[in-house]
Amino acid sequence: MGTTIERDVAGIWPAIPYTVRAANRKSFREIHHEIRAAQVQDVVKGFKAFLFLPTFLFRIGWSVLWRMSGRYPQLWKKYWGTVGISAVGMFGKGAGWGIPLAGQTLMITVGGIGEKLGLVDGQIAMRDYLSLTISFDHDIIDGAPAARFTQRLKELIESGYGLDDSTVEPEQAVAPGTSKKS
Repeated sequence: MGTTIERDVAGIWPAIPYTVRAANRKSFREIHHEIRAAQVQDVVKGFKAFLFLPTFLFRIGWSVLWRMSGRYPQLWKKYWGTVGISAVGMFGKGAGWGIPLAGQTLMITVGGIGEKLGLVDGQIAMRDYLSLTISFDHDIIDGAPAARFTQRLKELIESGYGLDDSTVEPEQAVAPGTSKKS
C-alpha cells in the first residue's frame, strides 16, 4: 500500500512516499503504528540533499523517476505499491472529495466528513457522511469486479469491521511542525 507521510526534515515538512508492505496481512492498528514510526525515522540517505536542490533540478529528477516507474512496473510496485491511499479530509472542515493523480491499480482518497440528513432507525436525522473517492486503473481492473469491491468496502466501512472497542485507543493529534508533549 503506497501513501505519503509528512516528517520533519531539517525544519521542512515534505510529503514523502512510503510503502506499507503486506498491508493485507496487518491490522489497521499495525499499519497505523508502522506509519507513525516511519514519520520519526531518519530519512533515507541522500533524500535530505534532494529536498534542497534548486526547483528546476528537483522537477527534472522527479520527472525522470516518474517516467522510469511507468516503463518498469516492478519499480513502481517497489517504491509506490499496487494500492494507494491518501487522506485529504484532515486538512479542511466538512465534506470534501479528492481526485487523485496516481499510478496505482487502486487508489483510495479519504475526504472530509460532512453532516447531511439521512435515515436512522426509520427516522430522518442528521448523520455524518464520509467522502471517499475510489479510482481504478481500467487497463488492469474491469468495471464489474471494481463495482463489487466498492460495494463490499462500503459494507465493511458501514459495519465498522475490525474496529471492536478493545483495539481502538485514543491518540492525541499532532500537527506538522509541533511535538507531542508527555
